[in-house]
Amino acid sequence: MKFQIRTLRAPDDYEAVASLLNTIHSEPTTGKQLEEDEAKIPPGKLHYDEEGRLKGWDRPKWVAEDDGGKVIGYAIIWRAPWTEAGQLFHTVVVDSDSRRQGVGTALYDTLVRWAAEVRASKLRQAVQETDANSLAFAERRGYRMERHTFESVLDVAAFDRHELFDSIVSVEQSGIRFVTYADESGEENELKLYELYKSTELDIPGRSGGYPPIDEWRKWEIGILGSRPQWCHIAKDGDRYVGVVNLIQNEQTKAMYHEFTGVLREYRNRRIALALKLLGLRTAMEVGAPYLRTHNDSLNGPMLRINRELLGFTAEPGQYKMVRLLGE
Repeated sequence: MKFQIRTLRAPDDYEAVASLLNTIHSEPTTGKQLEEDEAKIPPGKLHYDEEGRLKGWDRPKWVAEDDGGKVIGYAIIWRAPWTEAGQLFHTVVVDSDSRRQGVGTALYDTLVRWAAEVRASKLRQAVQETDANSLAFAERRGYRMERHTFESVLDVAAFDRHELFDSIVSVEQSGIRFVTYADESGEENELKLYELYKSTELDIPGRSGGYPPIDEWRKWEIGILGSRPQWCHIAKDGDRYVGVVNLIQNEQTKAMYHEFTGVLREYRNRRIALALKLLGLRTAMEVGAPYLRTHNDSLNGPMLRINRELLGFTAEPGQYKMVRLLGE
């Protein structure tokens, strides 16, 4: 088939790109959402550290267009300022009717040439565990499987383990108090929440690189599209923030996603994470969400046990985290 690779035209291509991404992502997105996300990101500004490793940020994007003008493929490669030095993430997706005709290879070759030009040393991508063709595509190009991320879903209406809500009371009786971010306004409390996120998110298995400054955290974590302050539950010991669960809601499906759950190390094994998860579930019930979705790293055993063994989340196909070292 005839096609060309060209730079993405914003915002004209966003709707077509959203349609492609919705074939590989578990929750749908829209062209409007892609445009809003891009508006949060300043123009790329790459540089190198004293060891010559790639730093800074950028996110070039390309599409494949057939001879009728239809967008049939999309590729993006990016890094944030806090990404591990030398590393780039990327996504390539091709319309199902246009696969196995060289489109994915052309898009991939385009982004690899860009990665070579900026002297990147490592590429990362996520591949759906059920997508054998994409997994083989990656392995032929030198990628190896580094991690496995599990996906789990809870049917909110079918939840019948209501006795677990007693865990909230028992944790409160131990001296922990639960509030929402809507109750905790002001810069001082925002900084406390940021530090809690930072301390606990860096503990996630497989997490690498640094942590975003508070202005970027505000945009991409607590202020992400679909979030509300009253859906962010905080565990407090006195004035100290010791745990958090934050939910976001998808505008199209009305389902909710566990954007983050974290508890400080010295407060773990006290059922605080379970209580926070239950507060999140109660929120989902109150807003009428049909289901809750979450992801867990395969090495995050404690959170997997809470989600699947206690709360009854059911397993769905997850993703393999694939990595390729450039220059090998």
